[in-house]
Amino acid sequence: QVQLVESGGGLVQAGGSLRLSCVASGRTFSSYTVTWFRQAPGKEREFVATVSWPGSSLYYADSVKGRFTISRDNAKNTVYLQMHSLKPEDTAVYYCAATRGCSASGCRTVYEYAYWGQGTQVTVSS
Repeated sequence: QVQLVESGGGLVQAGGSLRLSCVASGRTFSSYTVTWFRQAPGKEREFVATVSWPGSSLYYADSVKGRFTISRDNAKNTVYLQMHSLKPEDTAVYYCAATRGCSASGCRTVYEYAYWGQGTQVTVSS
């Protein structure tokens, strides 16, 4: 079992930055792919960014490429999502999720993940 806890969300103006954290407990992140998803009101949960174990492969949704950076600190069992140049359309609840056994291109659908955090709200005002 892996327990995930997100933090770092908040209210920010358009163009601002936030850094989200996802801390694992229970079992370590060893061999787990970790991914950030987000869900805006009335919309389906969507893929944002993913990082493989131990951190050599990174993939991003086109909508955040060049603005968001995913990274992991395995010694701290923590995955980060650094977000710059935020837009109102980035407003959503952001979730981290963990799984194992992904292909080389990573696991990018919600159905591939057994472990989820509770989410952290990000609100970007215009």
